[in-house]
Amino acid sequence: MIRTDALDQLPVRTAVPALERALDDRGVAVLCAPPGTGKTTLVPLVLAGLVGGGPARRVVVAEPRRIAARAAARRMAWLLGEQTGGRVGFTARGERVVGRDTVVEVVTTGVLLQRLQRDQELAGVDAVIIDECHERHLDADTVAAFLLDVREAIRPDLRLVAASATTDAEGWAQLLGDAPVVEAHGVSHPVEVVWAPPARPVKPPHGMRVDPALLTHVASTVRRALAEREGDVLCFLPGVGEIGRVAGQLAGVAAEVLQVHGRAPAAVQDAVLAGSSEGRRVVLATSVAESSLTVPGVRIVVDSGLAREPRTDHARGLSALTTVRASQAAGRQRAGRAGREAPGAVYRCWEQAEDGRLARFPSPEIKVADLAAFALQAACWGDPDASGLALLDPPPAGAMGAAREVLRAVGAVDTEGRVTDRGVRMSRLGLHPRLARALLDGAAEVGGRRAAEVVALLSEEPPREYGDDLAAALRTARRGGDGYAARWRQEVRRLSSSVKDVSGGSGPDDAAVGLVAALAFPERVARARGEGVFLMVSGTGAELRDGSGLRSAPWLAVAVADRPAHAASARVRLAAVIDEDTARTAAGHLRFAGEEVRWAGGDVVARRVERLGAVELSVRPLKQPVPALVREALIEGLRREGLGLLRWTRETGQLRERLAFVHRTLGAPWPDVSDGALLDRTEEWLEPELSRARRRSDLARIDAGQALRRLLPWATGEAARLDELAPERIEVPSGSRIRVEYGGAQPVLAVKLQELFGLQETPRVAGVPVLVHLLSPAGRPAAVTADLASFWRDGYRAVRAELRGRYPKHPWPQDPTTVEATRFTKARLRRE
Repeated sequence: MIRTDALDQLPVRTAVPALERALDDRGVAVLCAPPGTGKTTLVPLVLAGLVGGGPARRVVVAEPRRIAARAAARRMAWLLGEQTGGRVGFTARGERVVGRDTVVEVVTTGVLLQRLQRDQELAGVDAVIIDECHERHLDADTVAAFLLDVREAIRPDLRLVAASATTDAEGWAQLLGDAPVVEAHGVSHPVEVVWAPPARPVKPPHGMRVDPALLTHVASTVRRALAEREGDVLCFLPGVGEIGRVAGQLAGVAAEVLQVHGRAPAAVQDAVLAGSSEGRRVVLATSVAESSLTVPGVRIVVDSGLAREPRTDHARGLSALTTVRASQAAGRQRAGRAGREAPGAVYRCWEQAEDGRLARFPSPEIKVADLAAFALQAACWGDPDASGLALLDPPPAGAMGAAREVLRAVGAVDTEGRVTDRGVRMSRLGLHPRLARALLDGAAEVGGRRAAEVVALLSEEPPREYGDDLAAALRTARRGGDGYAARWRQEVRRLSSSVKDVSGGSGPDDAAVGLVAALAFPERVARARGEGVFLMVSGTGAELRDGSGLRSAPWLAVAVADRPAHAASARVRLAAVIDEDTARTAAGHLRFAGEEVRWAGGDVVARRVERLGAVELSVRPLKQPVPALVREALIEGLRREGLGLLRWTRETGQLRERLAFVHRTLGAPWPDVSDGALLDRTEEWLEPELSRARRRSDLARIDAGQALRRLLPWATGEAARLDELAPERIEVPSGSRIRVEYGGAQPVLAVKLQELFGLQETPRVAGVPVLVHLLSPAGRPAAVTADLASFWRDGYRAVRAELRGRYPKHPWPQDPTTVEATRFTKARLRRE
């Protein structure tokens, strides 16, 4: 029996007529409705004709998370007075509850992606709702792009709704072709904001680590909120580990403590979403409870201010979730949970002054995540570079390039980026391409069942209490009775069925685990270089925690690692012991064997080497290296350490400065003698000496001055004018020949003041006035001028007043322009 009273209380019902008109007129719409208004539950029932008396249609609702898909389906079935699997069902990876009468099916976005790849028409489906699209999950963005393609090319009748819990809908409306935006307003009660920062500063999050002091503070804030307010508490934490630690610190509180996250057992999730009439509850949740789920009874929110987002270090081949400060939008969503049913309060565990500095919205996943799976989906769709897909944000070029490299390495695409038959099979496994490769190739080596067991471990990282030894974690999962083990067994069954035709494989489990892990992450194969310290073939260092049983392993296949902020090495969280043969098998595409001549350790190193990426397997000295390779190594040395490796005298350095001045002033044909320009023209000025050199000491014997003169414009005759244009010395009125320094922006002539008496104009070189440093009789700076006439007129009087008492033996005439210049004292002048 339909629960009409509950349906009538859903605020979104007032927006349903406008939504139906928009879909009738345009076929697309954006629905903005706050959490709890019924957009996820009432709207699909109306569009399917199950309530409201409309025409019968088949509706698919795409949710970003398994827990949200299951909850939405159960809520809709309850509203109809039914169980799931009747007219409302749901499908997630490895879990399908539908029947022949199902007309509303709630699926995860990942499942919908798979369905679209197999059946682009979505035969039999009349409408698709992409829920929580504001969260900007990559699968949801991809689904939207594919559906827009389908509407444009083959199914213009397919209705499409982008449903968002925020009012930031302009981007989605434009993406859907200026789709109408329909807004529904929820029943919102006032929420008081209580700023509850820690008493002492806490360390900012980095990687997966959260300062334990912050978690202790969050737990104490929950206790404070229970004491100060009525109602249930919803506490937001970044991940499962933090939820467990805070739950442990809440032992003894006068409330039932529940944990909600994607890994929580279905029974626990159902209990949280059903509410309770007995006693108070504290619900510790990840961001899944921001908008995807409604938790009844909540009057208080405690917000840790943290969230988890994917990050990829393409240079090191590491990708993982990382802890970040939650955005302002997430903060508003979380706070709103306290005002769903009555006035409430949110306790924010950070300073009010920090709030304005937070990011406005969470980072779109396409901007920060590993894009290998996305690139494979795009290739299977027929658009390998994703340039034709309607996306709110284009994928970063660097991330897409790295993703295509991964796909080529695992055989999913060809050299042109087109998907292979193997790639199509990989895409249908519902796995990251790396794990799909490990399953397919590992099954042939260790048997389908064992390959599936290891890949299932890799697809959802085991709990920390399973340890960092992947083989030991496998044994724990096999005998485990916890929620993780149950999900693992379900995934093993699913994966085993996809490779059930593959048999064989023998040997110990530990070897099988290591091989499959190495096949999944060949760039993370690592060889020991000390106790607990390893080097991955990607070139990244890796370290095991103290006390790890893997510290003495000669080789590791690293499955999970992250790199703490400012750390040079990655921290290994999950790995398996392997041997060198396994390393060679898994990372064979990274093997190099041959002659290697390079600049290393300050000299030319020539050797015959075999290596896997950055890991050297064998090295032998090379006695007769190819001369061309030696020359390239020497040039690399010059680039790294500078042209100072050559022999430079003072005169040579001054010659280079003179040439630089003339080039800067007059340009061609005078040569550019900067480091970069000289290194680009080594053939013109360092030959034949460079080709005869074999090591660093040979470079030190090359006369840089003699070499530089080869670049002078001899062919045009201009070279002979160098001393005229940039003379080494200038003769001043006293008869002295003073060296000109060309190392600065302007030529400098440093000369004693008395030696310029009678000189009216500033000397020039190549038409440029020199900068005259006027010195005292003792050679100390007295004045600087580029306009000598102006100095005699305006500046000399002050210098004369200051210095003639200090140097009374030297002439200090009142008018220096009318007397003869001199190098001598007054007494010497009288004697002469």
